[in-house]
Formats: sequence, C-alpha cells, structure tokens
Amino acid sequence: MYAAISFAVVMLFIMIGEWVSSLTNAYVPSVFITAVLFAIGYWTFLPKDFVAKASFGPDFANICISLLLVHLGTLMNLKELIQQWKAVCISLLGVAGTLLLTLTIGTKIFDWHTVIAAVPPLTGGLVSALLMTNGLKAAGITTLVALPIAMFVMHSVVGYPLTAWMLKREGRRVANEYQKGNIQKPVSIEEIKEKEGKKSIFKLPKEYHTAAFILVKVGIVAALANWLSFWLKSSFNFDLNANVVCLIFGVIAHQVGFLEDSALNKANVFQWLMYGLLAYIFSQLSITTPQIICQVFVQIIVLMLLGILGMFIASAILAKPFGMSPEMAFACSLTALFGFPADYILTTEICHNVAKDKDEEAVLVDQILPKMLVGGFATVSVASVIIASIFLKLL
Repeated sequence: MYAAISFAVVMLFIMIGEWVSSLTNAYVPSVFITAVLFAIGYWTFLPKDFVAKASFGPDFANICISLLLVHLGTLMNLKELIQQWKAVCISLLGVAGTLLLTLTIGTKIFDWHTVIAAVPPLTGGLVSALLMTNGLKAAGITTLVALPIAMFVMHSVVGYPLTAWMLKREGRRVANEYQKGNIQKPVSIEEIKEKEGKKSIFKLPKEYHTAAFILVKVGIVAALANWLSFWLKSSFNFDLNANVVCLIFGVIAHQVGFLEDSALNKANVFQWLMYGLLAYIFSQLSITTPQIICQVFVQIIVLMLLGILGMFIASAILAKPFGMSPEMAFACSLTALFGFPADYILTTEICHNVAKDKDEEAVLVDQILPKMLVGGFATVSVASVIIASIFLKLL
C-alpha cells in the first residue's frame, strides 16, 4: 500500500505542475511548481524515501538517463548536432562569466572557502554538489558542509522561471520570423528518409516491431555508450562523459537505420521514463531542510546573483558574434542551473504553449531544443564536474 500511495503522490505533484503551467500558458513552468511541492512535502509530512518506494530509485534513474539520451539522439541528425558548437561555446563562456564575478567580487564579500564551496554546484548539478560536500567533510570544514547542497536546491528553483521567461521571448521571436517567411518549416524525419531512401536495417514484418524490440535496441545502444565511456576511463584515464556518448550514439544509430525515429515514443514509454527521472531528481530535495537553507541563505542569494549576472554579461556580449539572440544565448548559459531533463521539459513546454499550430511548434522545437540540450550537456555534464574537481584542490 505504501508503494502505491508514494507513486500516487509523485504523479500528483507532477500533474499539478503541468496543470499550473497550462493555466498560466507556461509563464510558471511545471518543473518549478513540482520542485516547490516536493520541497514543501519533504519539509512537512513526506518520508524521505517515498520516491524510492514509488520505484524511482537511483538504479531506475541511471537507466532512464541513458535510454532517454539515446532517444533524444533519434530526434536529431549528425549534421544538426555538429552545428550546435555555438551553443556549446556560449554556455561554457557563460559559466566563465560566473566564475569571473564570483571569484573576484564574491571573494571580497565572503571568505575564500565559502565561495569555493558554492560555485561548482552553481555551475552544475547534483554530482558537483556532492563532490564539494564530500570534499568539505574531508577537509574538516564542517561549517560549510550544507552550502553546496543548499545552493543546488536554490539555484534550480530560481533558474526554472528565469529560463522559461527567456525561452518565451525567444519562442515569440522565432514564431514571428516563421510567420514572416524568414524561417522554413523543418523537414520531418520521414521526409528525409523518403528523400534519401533510408530504411530500417531490420527487414522484419511489421508485427515484430514491438515495444520490446525497440527497447532492446535502445538498451543495446545505451549499454555500448556506457561501456565505451568506462573503457576510456579505465584504460586511458580519459573521462568522456557517458551521457554525451549516449546522445552521440543515439544520433549515429538513428542515422544508420538501427533505431527508428522518436524511438521511445513509439515504444510508448518516453513519458513514463521522463516522469521517473524527474521524480528522482526532485527527491534530492530531501537532503536539506529549511534550517539548512536559512543558515546559508545570504551567501546563496549573493553568489547566485553574481553568478547569473556573470552569465548574462557574457551571453549579452557574445550573442551577436555567435549569431544568436540575447535571449537564446542567455537561456543556453542558464542551462548550467539545472541541465537535463529540465532543459528538455522547459523547452518543449514553452514551444507548445507559444506556438499557434503544430507546424509552428515544430519550427520552435527545431530552432531552440538542440541548443538547450547541448548547452546543458556542456555545462552540467562536463564543465561543472571539471570545475568541482579543480575547486576541491583549492579548499
């Protein structure tokens, strides 16, 4: 009974988030509302393990990430992925802006250890926050142990509505350009296949293309991607992030006809995996309390403002040289505050609410989503872990 109740509560929080987003035309993003509900729940009546009891534990989350990233690869082509190098540069330079302001102005306001402890989770996700927490414990700086996790909790809550606002402005701009005829509707994957004569490499009757068959193929690609990442790390000490490899392998597997387009949607499990991953991420809110937040509230707010200001300045300066609007450039930089899957959910949610029809929505997704995805990988999956590793040596 406890498992069923836990599952129902998780879905209720996600449902309320989606409903509020729809009622406000995505001005209030669903992930923001869901995060707030999880935080309030943990701080009041919910047990700490209720998400795990709902079956969304760490093992499930690890599987979700790999499968979902392979799936997202089936929505892109290799040329499109390579073209997003500008989004990678903007995102990384936005992080550089954060480092510049926090390490200069921030260290004049707070002591060195406070800034060093707070900045890695400000430029990334849970992994960097946990690395800094363990590093602080090892260094005996117990007074700041709560700071990285508290920063992780607070910066995502601020990042969701701010990014949604930027994406809404960018969505309207792109929609306006499309209506003027300056942007063409993207060629669908089906049309590309017809034009190039590409078909699945599996010559099987239709009745054999079941959901299980699709999941086997996605699982094989995800397993190969994770194996390659592990092998490179163990054999050559070359740390190639497994999440990035999953996305690239997904693109390649789709290009060669091993995976069908929108694979997990055809297997009817995409939304289930996305909800499960989202629930697991928000379950990390259980490791903090209002008391912990209050103890470091001033440090969090000041350093967060400096960090976001650094992102804004960098993206504002670099937007035009990189051929982006200021809103799109800033949104790419802001992916450092949350990463995947929030970047995917925010972007698709905004595109759906801004667009007037399906064709316009396809244009918005085509123009915005790839930039947000690769921006999130560059910051959260790669840069933040590197920054945390370096900052651990500075404690």
